Amino acid sequence: MAKVSLLRNALRSRVSSSNSLPRFLPSRSLSADADPFLEPPTDGLVFAKLSGIGRNTLKTDVINFFEGCAISPEDIKVIYNRAYSLVGMILQFPSRSAFDMAVRQSVRTGRLYRLDKVDRSQWDELLAYNGKAIVLQGIPRNTTFVDVERFLTGFNYDPSKLQLINRPGMAQTVRVAIAHFHSRIDAMNAYVTKNRSFCLNNPVTVRFLQ
Repeated sequence: MAKVSLLRNALRSRVSSSNSLPRFLPSRSLSADADPFLEPPTDGLVFAKLSGIGRNTLKTDVINFFEGCAISPEDIKVIYNRAYSLVGMILQFPSRSAFDMAVRQSVRTGRLYRLDKVDRSQWDELLAYNGKAIVLQGIPRNTTFVDVERFLTGFNYDPSKLQLINRPGMAQTVRVAIAHFHSRIDAMNAYVTKNRSFCLNNPVTVRFLQ
């Protein structure tokens, strides 16, 4: 009988130990699936290409169209062709939800604009003029920096950023100049005042770069 009693006590001890094991196992709430630090981020910048717009479209037109999508002029870069005509824009949205809202607004208006998600590299490759630059077209091919500086005398531009660029044209190489200003008001003032003025006896077309 003593042996039987010892055997019963040993079995009870083993069952008691096995029943206590789950107390030390991690609960499901602590699993990797529920750990917020291991979940992929659901928010962040989203970049999109806007096309189907007119060449005279302004950043303010786009901002008004996508009202409520949290974009500012600094969140828009303009795509220009070789003739510096507007052909599209790259938009930077602060979140995926803001981008989705813009897509819905475009759909509701019958897709007046086309909005396609793009990689950030397309944003990084574009120059940001931010309305502080103008391009001078129609200047002679022999135009020098001194000639452009004389043309812009009296305007508050940055001489250190003045550019002279040769572009391939229909029949021959075309020369253009880009001037950067200290503010949008200064750039707009030069655009309004100097458009169709003469540089070395050539009428110059001035374009405002957004």
